[in-house]
Amino acid sequence: MSPLHSIRGSSDALAHKAQQQGQALTEFLVVAVALIPLFLLIPVIAKYQDVAHTTQMASRYAAFDNLVRNDSQNTVKPTNQLQDEVRRRFFSNSDAPIKTMDVAGDFQAHQNLFWRTPDDKPLITNFDDITLTPTRQASADGAPFKPGFGATGIVSVNVNVRLANLPAGWRFYEPFDKIDLSINRRTSVLSDGWTGKNPLDVQQRFADLVPANKPLPLLSKFLNPTMKLVEPGVSPPKLGQLDFWQDNVPAKRLKTP
Repeated sequence: MSPLHSIRGSSDALAHKAQQQGQALTEFLVVAVALIPLFLLIPVIAKYQDVAHTTQMASRYAAFDNLVRNDSQNTVKPTNQLQDEVRRRFFSNSDAPIKTMDVAGDFQAHQNLFWRTPDDKPLITNFDDITLTPTRQASADGAPFKPGFGATGIVSVNVNVRLANLPAGWRFYEPFDKIDLSINRRTSVLSDGWTGKNPLDVQQRFADLVPANKPLPLLSKFLNPTMKLVEPGVSPPKLGQLDFWQDNVPAKRLKTP
């Protein structure tokens, strides 16, 4: 091969290599432009997910409150008070103290600083955008929610959070700049289903629930001696003796109201 052919071949190889490098750079830039919006949206999606998780926890808290505060136990907590508690304890700043009748204010010191839009505005504009709606439902025939056993029926608590749109005019954030997103979470519980004022109340509910349980203590009087003969040293079953399962709390731990 002549020197001239060798030089020409080297020049063609260099030109082809430069062309490939230019094509790779162009492809990278095209892909980068397509991925930039995704990378910018990742923090926003993380904030949405955090708000959704908090909303779920808030609905569980409010539903549980109906287990300990209901018509058959004492009194139902007013919805406005429960709503204020949810706003302050779940949607306010993470180090908010737990205080009775504490209300969240629409200023930065009470806001969750993680829930901010790209232009540094609160994702929850006002605490009034967080609403709590409890509903109670019982069957038409009263069963199984008969008096003394689940009298208040099923309690459902819905927590709704209305979020602010992302700043308009930023193409990367479309369509999140006009979707008017709201997050809803609901928790349902059988209020006062298996709870009682004291161990004796719970024991009585179980005894009334299963009529066949009443003759069992009498049966155990004949069964226990037989069990001791068949299996010496083994404690016989406590048939129908619900008091056996009571929690024994030391007297010094009890406080007289």
